[in-house]
Amino acid sequence: MKISTLAHAVTVALFSIYTYNASADERDENDADDYELETVTIYGSVENAQNAAGSAHFIGPEELDKFKYTDIQRVLREVPGVSIQIEDGFGLRPNISIRGVATERSDRITLLEDNVLVAPAPYAAPAAYYFPTVGRINSIEVVKGPSAITQGPYTIGGALNLISTPIPSSQEGLVLYERGQDNLGRLHATYGNRQDNGLGYLIEIHDWKSDGFQTIDRSDTDTGLDVRDYTLKVGFAPEGSKHSVELKWQFNRQDSNQSYLGLTDQDFREDADRRYGLSALDNITTQHQQVILRYGYEFSNDLTFDATLYNNNFDRNWFKTEGIDLNGSPNAQAFSRISWFNYIQTVNEGGTFRGFTNEQLRGILDGTVDTAQGAIQIRANAREYYSRGIQFGLDWQTQWGNTYHEIEVGLRLHEDQVDRLQRNSTYQQVDGQLILSDLGEQGNAGNQIQDAEALAFHVYDRIAYGNWVFTPGFRVEIIDQSRTQFNGGENRVVDNSRENDTDVFLPGIGALYQVNDNLTLVSGVHKGFSAPTNSPGVREEEAVNYELGFRYNSDVFNAEIIGFVSDYDNLLGVCTASSGTDCEIGDAFNGDAAFVQGLEVLLGVDLGSIGHAVIPLKVSYTYTDAEFDSNIANTDFFGNVSEGDPIPYIPTSQGKISIGLESTRWSTYLNLSYIDEVCVRASCGLFERTDESLTVDWSINYDVSNSLSVFGRIENLTDQEDILGRQPYGARPNKDRTASIGARYTF
Repeated sequence: MKISTLAHAVTVALFSIYTYNASADERDENDADDYELETVTIYGSVENAQNAAGSAHFIGPEELDKFKYTDIQRVLREVPGVSIQIEDGFGLRPNISIRGVATERSDRITLLEDNVLVAPAPYAAPAAYYFPTVGRINSIEVVKGPSAITQGPYTIGGALNLISTPIPSSQEGLVLYERGQDNLGRLHATYGNRQDNGLGYLIEIHDWKSDGFQTIDRSDTDTGLDVRDYTLKVGFAPEGSKHSVELKWQFNRQDSNQSYLGLTDQDFREDADRRYGLSALDNITTQHQQVILRYGYEFSNDLTFDATLYNNNFDRNWFKTEGIDLNGSPNAQAFSRISWFNYIQTVNEGGTFRGFTNEQLRGILDGTVDTAQGAIQIRANAREYYSRGIQFGLDWQTQWGNTYHEIEVGLRLHEDQVDRLQRNSTYQQVDGQLILSDLGEQGNAGNQIQDAEALAFHVYDRIAYGNWVFTPGFRVEIIDQSRTQFNGGENRVVDNSRENDTDVFLPGIGALYQVNDNLTLVSGVHKGFSAPTNSPGVREEEAVNYELGFRYNSDVFNAEIIGFVSDYDNLLGVCTASSGTDCEIGDAFNGDAAFVQGLEVLLGVDLGSIGHAVIPLKVSYTYTDAEFDSNIANTDFFGNVSEGDPIPYIPTSQGKISIGLESTRWSTYLNLSYIDEVCVRASCGLFERTDESLTVDWSINYDVSNSLSVFGRIENLTDQEDILGRQPYGARPNKDRTASIGARYTF
């Protein structure tokens, strides 16, 4: 395969650089500083992010500690340019967009943990059915603009890097315990040390449980979660040595009673936290394991090399109701259904279907009307994923004449796969209870393997000249994808196969100009890209992206205002179960031209003090105008699209205000998050919109001693009940008012 040939050539070239410089530095070993692994971060601090030639944000441990959120969606509200589509209220499988890219399952942004791809199958099936548990995360980075070309394959919006707890520099640990409403329980414990000989280790446990905030009709099953994380790190970096190595093992297991089935608008307004009894059996179990081995070598103060070997395995089985056949069908393989999304829409509009009146349709949802035998389809949506590869990095700092260069060269060889062997079973609703009609044959709901191999290469140079900084760079992605469809259930007889190959060159450049000690101008342009699927005839998603703005920093006031434009040559639509559309999972659709423009504002100011308490204020605001730029004939994914129609789930206005009181031993904060209504489909009909929403969260922290602190938090203080999503199947709520208290002990 062409990827293997090119990979071999580039690897040999990097190895040649390594051996040449190693020999040279053996003659000057005493001039080199100790090398510590820093490859888990992109910027590593707020200050470094502020100096980026592009929009970048770093959320550090102190910021995360203010609310101790376990929901990534609440954390990212403070980053301008980031949009969220709420689904489960906990952020278990978040839908994140950066600068107007598709939100669904965060599959159009580059997801990383410790600077390693962490989506289940980043090329073949990037939908984030696994997402790292935020409660154990140490810090978070968001990268946008030209800098995103170093973090592909998804570079139109940018990258999100979650940084795990590092090995401590000395013996230390913590125990955090939290209890709250809905039987919330959370335990987070770490212990680690680094010895004088350079050997370090970290042991970490994060256990998170809740009964959930929704109630299922006629069922004693909760709607909660049980998520357990275990992490082990071992590192070796002897003092005075040029070498360093670190091994990370991370394991996550989740069991949650989550459903794709939402509510009709009428039912939502009567009880937003209700779930239909038709979803009583819905449950997802997942298991994720990550292994990362890093090696670093410092040739000199100015030249470092690192290599990272990684492997991610992810298994999931989501047992969930998929649709209903009002005529009934005892044979799961011959099932002819209406999707729950269309069913809910029909009820919302007061319509009828296949001779059933609207009252009868509502009665099935309420459990007062029985169905025919085999009418309800429930799918065991089992999938197995792997994602593995090796990546190399070379960082060189040098001066050429009057210019200072920081050159980054990166190479990644990667392969991933998703294996679907899924079963449809059918049930009958009798007296409001689900009774099995037909178990169905294994593989009747999906029997296929999707594979991807990719070679990614980038060069990025930060050039400082006087008051100017320029960052030219480019990224190359060479991707081979395939899908094999099977018959014969578990015996797997090949039915058909297809392939799709993509080669793309992605240049970009950013620029900074230091006007004075406080004011910096920022600009950039780059070609953005999203990897296509294996669907034949589908073009990759490409856009030319621009940004222009400024940063102002002083002792009491900070501001960043950046305008951005993404001019799409082709907007890509990818069919997933969570889209709620009637299309084949994994298929992709050309959305043709689209245009996204917007403004990102981030302000921070010290408002003075009350007594001994200071008053920090932070404001984040995003304006986005995202629309299709062409007419598209009816497709299974986009439907009928006219020029000027909105791109779904991208709010025009959204923002967050955070204000606090900080004293020596205590602090309290108030977060006010606003999101405009959005269209969930391009047509944006009456029942294809969400509500605008204002959410208020409050927290308080008190240091009992240097080692012990106590805290409290109330999420959704005003108990707002808003429709924040309609995908996959019906109206979905925000989490209701939830209070918790806890304690944190460090030693």
